Parts: sequence; structure tokens; C-alpha cells
Amino acid sequence: MIGLVLAAGAGRRLRPYTDTLPKALVPVVNHEGEAGETRTVLDLTLANFAEVGLTDVAVVVGYRKEAVYARKADLESRYGVNLTLVENDKAEEWNNAYSLWCARDVIAEGVILANGDTVHPASVERTLLAARGGDRRIVLALDTAKKLADEEMKVVADPERGVRRITKLMEPAEATGEYIGVTLIEPSAAAELADALRTTFERDPQLYYEDGYQELVNRGFRVDTTPIGDVSWVEIDNHEDLARGREIACRY
Repeated sequence: MIGLVLAAGAGRRLRPYTDTLPKALVPVVNHEGEAGETRTVLDLTLANFAEVGLTDVAVVVGYRKEAVYARKADLESRYGVNLTLVENDKAEEWNNAYSLWCARDVIAEGVILANGDTVHPASVERTLLAARGGDRRIVLALDTAKKLADEEMKVVADPERGVRRITKLMEPAEATGEYIGVTLIEPSAAAELADALRTTFERDPQLYYEDGYQELVNRGFRVDTTPIGDVSWVEIDNHEDLARGREIACRY
């Protein structure tokens, strides 16, 4: 099993940082005067992967990909990982259902997938790895403690049948919890997931990979969840989220 990071997005709501950087390389830890202390979401995620023994990592790049290429050797050295960069040729046009599909060959090895804009502790990866086994082929990290609002990626999950719905377009009160952007995907799920993702972005290039998960569920594929507990994390979409991410990142 290897790590996989989706880092192709532009993150336009984080300008001016993202005028020259992909969202995954926006600094979240920056101690002035201390060399080597600038860290990004990508840094934090690679550190998490290394902590749980995932030292082979693929990163899907697109928008401002040259910034990731420029940091590749430093990231490998700093975190003791081997990085493979997978290029998304439509990163500025299409949404992330296509971005994840670009990594379909990587997924066939079995992955823990992390969105390139999610600040979270390594306990999330450990929780997912502990949830492996049985007939579980895709397991979503779920926050069941947070009070939900309209913007979150909400999930309805049944203890016996797994995920029933995953969408932002749901009344918060209906949801079991929020998907935090980290998933364990077993090799045996790769082909079916790739086909569902293709169906999803061919239907509408602006759809999310979570819509691909819903496509799988609609086809009768079981998608499981595991609660992450009362854990501090944040998806960074805007400057308010970035401030929260910087507060959280200093704890890990």
C-alpha cells in the first residue's frame, strides 16, 4: 500500500498565494528565522504517510506543477519517501473526479488517498489502516463529531450496508458525518473505481471524485466508513480556513 495525494488544484480563493503555487504548497507552518520550518499541506501529509510506514507516494499534479517538481528532491529527503508525480492535463478545466482517475494505475497498488488541502494528524491514517480487513475495499475517514453546515461533503452511512449517500447537497441533519478527504482504497477496488470515475467525469467534467464513490454505491458496490474520533482537522478552501489550518498544524 502506498500514499496518494491529489495536489493538482488551483485554489483560487487562496490568492495571492496561489498565483504562483498549487493549493497543496501554500505554507501552513512558517516559523520566521528558523531554517527549514516552512511546511505546507503536502509536507504535513507526507510526514503522516511516513509515520505510518507509507514511504512510496504518488502525487497528482496539474496547476503550477513546476513548483512541486522543484520541491520533489527536498520532500523526498526531508520525509524519507519516494515520490512519483502523476500529471493531470486538465487540472485547470475539470474537477477532481478526473484527477483521481489519472492515478488509476497507482490505485491498483492499494492506496491511502489524501486531498492536498486537508490538514489532519497521522491518527487518521492509522485509523484507516486499522479498519482494513474482511470485505472492506474502500473505507472513508468520517468525522461524526463535527456540527455540519451546507458546504461540507456529507455522508449517510448504514452500519449494515455502508455508504448510502455522499454529497454536499444534503441537509446537515440527515448526515451521519463529514468525509474529511482521506480514503483507504484496496487494490481489489481499483478497476471498479476507475470505471465509476470515468462514468462520472464523462457525465460532467465538473463533478467530484466523491460523485464517483456515489456512482459505485449506486452500482451496488459497498463503500465503508470509519470514524476518526474527536480530531482537529480542516479542509483549506479560503483564507479563513488557512488561518484555522495554521492553528491546527502547530499541534502536530
